[in-house]
Amino acid sequence: MTDKVRTANRPDLLVVETSEGEQGLQPRSQTSKAELGREVGSVLRVSGLTVDPNDVDFDRQDDETMIINMGPAHPSTHGVLRLMLELDGEFVLRTKPVIGYLHTGMEKTGEQLTYTQGATNVTRMDYVSPIANELNYSMAVEKLLGIEVPERAIWIRMMMAELNRIASHLVWMATNGMDLGATSMMIYGFRERELVLAFFEKTAGLRFNLNYVRPGGVAADLPDGWQDDVAVICETIDARTYEYDQLLTGQPIFRERMVGVAPITAEEAIALSVTGPVLRSTGVAWDLRRAMPYLAYDQVEFDVIVGTYGDNFDRYAIRLNEIRESVKIVRQCLDMMPKGDYRIQDPKVTPPPRARIGESMEALIHHFKLFTEGMHVPAGEVYSAIESPRGELGCYLVSDGSSKPYRLHVRGPSFVNLQAIPLLMRGGSLSDAITVISSVDPIMGEVDR
Repeated sequence: MTDKVRTANRPDLLVVETSEGEQGLQPRSQTSKAELGREVGSVLRVSGLTVDPNDVDFDRQDDETMIINMGPAHPSTHGVLRLMLELDGEFVLRTKPVIGYLHTGMEKTGEQLTYTQGATNVTRMDYVSPIANELNYSMAVEKLLGIEVPERAIWIRMMMAELNRIASHLVWMATNGMDLGATSMMIYGFRERELVLAFFEKTAGLRFNLNYVRPGGVAADLPDGWQDDVAVICETIDARTYEYDQLLTGQPIFRERMVGVAPITAEEAIALSVTGPVLRSTGVAWDLRRAMPYLAYDQVEFDVIVGTYGDNFDRYAIRLNEIRESVKIVRQCLDMMPKGDYRIQDPKVTPPPRARIGESMEALIHHFKLFTEGMHVPAGEVYSAIESPRGELGCYLVSDGSSKPYRLHVRGPSFVNLQAIPLLMRGGSLSDAITVISSVDPIMGEVDR
């Protein structure tokens, strides 16, 4: 919304003011007590549960505070996120995240695409962890189809998902370091991520937004020499995590900005439906790979990393150690990778080998029908969930028996975890707002999907 107003000292000058309406942060005089409570993060609306109902300063006057914007073009909002902050000097009283500046409409787009085309769409939501999006969507489609993918495809998916988790956490380590002024970490994090992206390119032909995991399996088998490539990635990144440890963990300035800053309790995190490293930082060992195993996670050894205090430092330590746990899983995939097909051999679900198209009319027809009309999925509804680097990533699909989803909805962990920002920022300094956004690790493509 835009309003044109005339300034007091220049009545001839029109100034355009932008307003988000009810989505924006209003002066206290125009805000109800219930809304004020939500904006300071005191009221958590789930089954009537209320945390700290009296911990709201209702008596403060508007002339004692000021409301400022942070973003949506701020480099440390990690995307096109706008934060409206009410400040008392340098301290944050209220916070309201304003979303919708990116809004890609991917869910509605997905309802216009066939199930065969769908993975190309969803991979672009969390563009830092595209494999997780593709995997979750493909698993939901496979549940509707009632099919089981080959063992080799399961292990390839798991290995690629963990490599992508490593790459995602490396991006977080890099950008979190940059947000705190540790520019060296920005260089090192992207340097190691490049190893993973180079392997993705060798395997799938693209560095990210791969469209590699598809209903029925994966797009292609692992390339020649993949064992050596993966071994080098594991050895290099595992060793480098200890260098990051030396660079950051004991560094006095880093600790001042992280230890004890923006704590959240387990009760508050659960009430807000927060998942991933933010929830585990409170001591809750909830990881879908362990709690509700999928793929072959029940056949590999790894630890679920948890924190104690739920502060910025715990969230940093969890992601650093999760890189090491993912390396452990990838090494087990390297040793235990089975032989066999990398996708189901059903021409109505996966395309025939390209060489067969020029030899068999039946293969040509299957190929043509699959990529023009798509596969027909039995009517029904399903919910599939996996543990993405940011938390529980869910996919709800409704099929009406046609070749396109009747309804596609994604539970993006970035969107849900964003609810915690007002609570985490309350009472902190403006400079801490940067570290809070970074510690939540939101990807705005997933928020504004």
